[in-house]
Amino acid sequence: MTEPQFEAGETAADRMMSTADSITSSESGQNKTGKVDLESNVELEEDARDFNLRQEDVVRQGLFQNEEDDGDSGTDYFNPDIAGTQLQRDECGGDTSLPDTFQTNELLYYERFKAYQDYMLGDCKTSEVKAFTADYLEKVLEPCDWQAQWCTDVFDVLVEVVDVNYKELKAKVKLVVPLQCETRGCELTEAAMNTLLEATLHKVPLQELHVVFDESGDFDQTALALEHLRFFYKHIWRQWDDEDEDDDFDYFVRCVEPRLRLFYDILEDRVPAGLVAEYYSLLARCSQKFQEFSSLRNGISSDSESELDNVSMVEGLRMYEQMEALKRKLRIIENPLLRYVLGYKVNSGQQSCRAKGPRVSGGRMVHVVSVSTTVSQLQSLMADKLGPKFSGEEFEVQFHSEPLLAVSACYEGDVVIILPGHYNVTSSISIPDSITVEGFGLPDEVVIEKKNKGDSFVESTGADVKVSNVKFIQHDAIEGILCVRQGKLEMENCVLQCETTGVIVRTSAHLTMNMCDLYGSKGAGVEIYPGSICSMVGNGIHHCKEGILIKDFADELDTMPKITMVNNVIHNNEGYGVILVKPSDAVPGEAAQKDTPTDEQLDIEEGNEDMKGEGKMQVDVDVQLIVVDDHSVKEPVSYSSYAVPPEFTEGNDAIKRELVATSAKKQRRQKSMLKELGVTQADDNLLSQEIFVSIQDNQFRRNGMGSFGTFLY
Repeated sequence: MTEPQFEAGETAADRMMSTADSITSSESGQNKTGKVDLESNVELEEDARDFNLRQEDVVRQGLFQNEEDDGDSGTDYFNPDIAGTQLQRDECGGDTSLPDTFQTNELLYYERFKAYQDYMLGDCKTSEVKAFTADYLEKVLEPCDWQAQWCTDVFDVLVEVVDVNYKELKAKVKLVVPLQCETRGCELTEAAMNTLLEATLHKVPLQELHVVFDESGDFDQTALALEHLRFFYKHIWRQWDDEDEDDDFDYFVRCVEPRLRLFYDILEDRVPAGLVAEYYSLLARCSQKFQEFSSLRNGISSDSESELDNVSMVEGLRMYEQMEALKRKLRIIENPLLRYVLGYKVNSGQQSCRAKGPRVSGGRMVHVVSVSTTVSQLQSLMADKLGPKFSGEEFEVQFHSEPLLAVSACYEGDVVIILPGHYNVTSSISIPDSITVEGFGLPDEVVIEKKNKGDSFVESTGADVKVSNVKFIQHDAIEGILCVRQGKLEMENCVLQCETTGVIVRTSAHLTMNMCDLYGSKGAGVEIYPGSICSMVGNGIHHCKEGILIKDFADELDTMPKITMVNNVIHNNEGYGVILVKPSDAVPGEAAQKDTPTDEQLDIEEGNEDMKGEGKMQVDVDVQLIVVDDHSVKEPVSYSSYAVPPEFTEGNDAIKRELVATSAKKQRRQKSMLKELGVTQADDNLLSQEIFVSIQDNQFRRNGMGSFGTFLY
């Protein structure tokens, strides 16, 4: 009988049905007359027995097997042409008497992804996870007669599995004698271990079992199945998952895939350290809040009307809202797209060094950086820089071989002059003081290249920092080639060659970027956070995933950034030239809880009216919408761009309209919120800040998705 051919993506159940159908059709073709005699019955029974045995082999061989031999899988699990085990040995170190186990904790992302999607979970719902997992284990695990290490926080002991309860995810075990164990901080005898097993009815969790290494290959699938189970309940499953009210979604798509991707992104240093710390902090807080909520809920009687129970119910509702808020933050970080476009709002990755302030002596230092130099370069430096600008008695000169050493030695008011050369640095450059860093020459002649991985390349927190005439080359920085966390940074005539992400302007930070060239970012060339100030004049931003990304958070207290964009050329980016990320008008599940007024209601209250259209909004509000970077003039400005073809500049008006409309809408929401709190003078006292938007004469050329777009989350 020919074996049925399976297609990629089929689950184990689909394969079983396909095999059964092929056998049924084969048998019906052999008995077309419809006459069934004793011999045919015997043949059918034999075929059925053969099918059951063959079916089990098919499912077991199909699990974890690569269906496409693409040559880069890194493993050949369960290839029938290879005899013996195809897993590595995990050797026990030290003087332990325990046998070695299978090494299964170094699986690749796609191997775990395939196991969970194709074999373990498929398209199950949250409420079906345990049933699907039990069904998966029943098909894969050896039912008995295999040895494993029972590993806990206190001891590791060798046991033999005599039975498996798949629904309870437990195995019935017996102690292997003589006793082979390794303890941590305690003494364990054979009698004590038997007493412990009797107390647990000889049942232990499957996640705590590590299969003893066997070269025959008979237990490879058992070892891998336990690893997938262990990893799932340690890194994927959450205590609150099975209480999700919406049980109609695909659990793998909504929860497993994003959490698995986040785990490997963290493992491979693709997520900023500050965001990783925030994620685990949120996870711990949510777990603690869930336990408190569960304890409180279990203590409330359903038919009681006592005052104590009423108070507990109110407290339970408050805990539930806090827990839901924490879960929403976790989902944002777990979602790769939202993690990229939103990032995290707190400065959790603050630099370790603090500002030194001015020198006690009151003097200032000029730090000259050069590995080696010529006499003519020194003469030129003296004539062009040191003599005219730093000849006063308060200035001293120090020489350094690396830019990092020079910046680290700076106090407030110091100057770093970098002579032409290619400088390699292995750690981030933090600038906590108000200093000036300038290259002595063209940017292509003064190159600073970062070799090692890290959260960011250059991190500025000084009150007034200036950088000019330097080329930065980034490798493997997670958070950006340059991050302005706080304070002000002025950048002029610099080249930024990115490899991962570009320039980031955090909340309350101020970036002035003039005549710079930025390219190569796998994210946005420039990320602008709410509440920041960003001025960009005469820059080139090209060959990035997105040109400029402007972020707007759902929090009403976050103000739109103040943006000046003049004469920039934004071209050849994969996505949009400029993209605005903002919350959608209605967040599911929150409207019923908070009774938040709609935008139409806000418009009526404020006497304003939005023009309903696709991407075109006009707002008439009683605040200054567009101002000029001139404190003596407070009138809206009309811009026109005729120096280049109109199709290259039409994005300017679209960006202005959208930013103005978004800012006005948020301001109206702030007014409405303050009125609900009883604050009647909101306009004059609390919302006096201006909405600053100055965008003109920018050119947008050959961007993959257009000049300007919005992303709603």
